[in-house]
Amino acid sequence: MDKIRIVIVDDSPFSIAILRDILEDKGYEVVGEAGTLEEVKEVIKDKRPALVTMDMTLPGTDGFECTRAVHEIDPNIKVIVVSSMMDEEIVNEAKENNVSAYIQKPVDPDELIAAINRVMSSEEIYKLLETDSFPVFKEALLDGVNRMTKTLLTFKDEYSDDKEYISKGMTVIIGIIGKFAGRMVIDLSKETADNMATALLRRAPKNNDEMIGAMAEFANIISGNACSLLNRKDRALGLRVAPPSILHGDNVHISAPSFKTNTAIAETNFGDLLMNVGFTRGEEKWM
Repeated sequence: MDKIRIVIVDDSPFSIAILRDILEDKGYEVVGEAGTLEEVKEVIKDKRPALVTMDMTLPGTDGFECTRAVHEIDPNIKVIVVSSMMDEEIVNEAKENNVSAYIQKPVDPDELIAAINRVMSSEEIYKLLETDSFPVFKEALLDGVNRMTKTLLTFKDEYSDDKEYISKGMTVIIGIIGKFAGRMVIDLSKETADNMATALLRRAPKNNDEMIGAMAEFANIISGNACSLLNRKDRALGLRVAPPSILHGDNVHISAPSFKTNTAIAETNFGDLLMNVGFTRGEEKWM
């Protein structure tokens, strides 16, 4: 892997020396320094770093104005604030200005390096979700149906989209949180849900609520197993599932997410089942 290129923004030669020593000792490449807004613009345009450490108190400006200037040049550059000032108001403002992390001076080397590793690993980890998450969820569904109903399923169609669709009768939505947020949707007809719940319970459901509960727990197990498999691939994901939300009835519309998702249609002994999965960059956990 190429060295991560870093620019230090600070008006204190002492702080710059401390940060440079920490970063270079850990193998990072410090490609420039800046202490004013104009210097920030100049060095970012010239060096195009992957990451900037940003002091908050600078002559004639502040860290937020400089951060905005950095992102006007390249919105993909990550900014980590390194400042003696740190309170709830300033941290909230940092989030609003697309700061990726906040470290308080005096700098703890381990804290700084951990923040850089987390921030710079985001793109790589998101790519893992893009390539691996849907196959893993399909594997979890196949395995879950087999283990819980002693039957097999066949995937007969698969596609990607970000469109609204109309439910077949019952939809279970599982929210996913962690380094990135996402969702899993299971949609099926009421008849298919009744048939599957009977197989899951080893008897006919006593009432509609019991059938709904069986399908909610089925979806919860599928999503939980899939998230566990993904977490084993990279512990930094830290994926967790939220309690299921269940929608049922005629003409239920499932809203389109603000991110692209993958859908598979599975043919089971109980009827067809739709599974939809997707993750978004926008909900990354901020630390």
